[in-house]
Amino acid sequence: QVQLVESGGGLVQAGGSLRLACAASGRTFSSLIMGWFRQAPGKEREFVARISRSITDTAVADSVKGRFTISRDNAKNTVYLQMNSLKPEDTAVYYCAGGRLAVTAPSAYNYWGHGTQVTVSS
Repeated sequence: QVQLVESGGGLVQAGGSLRLACAASGRTFSSLIMGWFRQAPGKEREFVARISRSITDTAVADSVKGRFTISRDNAKNTVYLQMNSLKPEDTAVYYCAGGRLAVTAPSAYNYWGHGTQVTVSS
């Protein structure tokens, strides 16, 4: 079993930056593909970014490309999401997730954190 705990959310002005972290418990973190998703009020949960076990392969959603970067430290059982040039439309609850498939569908991820709120003011 893997438990995920996100941190780093908060309130930031448009154009600002935040760095989210997701700490994982358990021995299987390095075997998981890790992803970040977000859900805004009244909207479906959407893919933001994912990173492979070996860190060599990453993918980000078109809506955040060039602004968000995903990374991970397997020695620390932690995955990060660096968010720059934030926009009001990035406001959402951000979730980290772990799974075994390199896909963007939330349903493919087995482990989820409880989420951290990111609010971007205009």
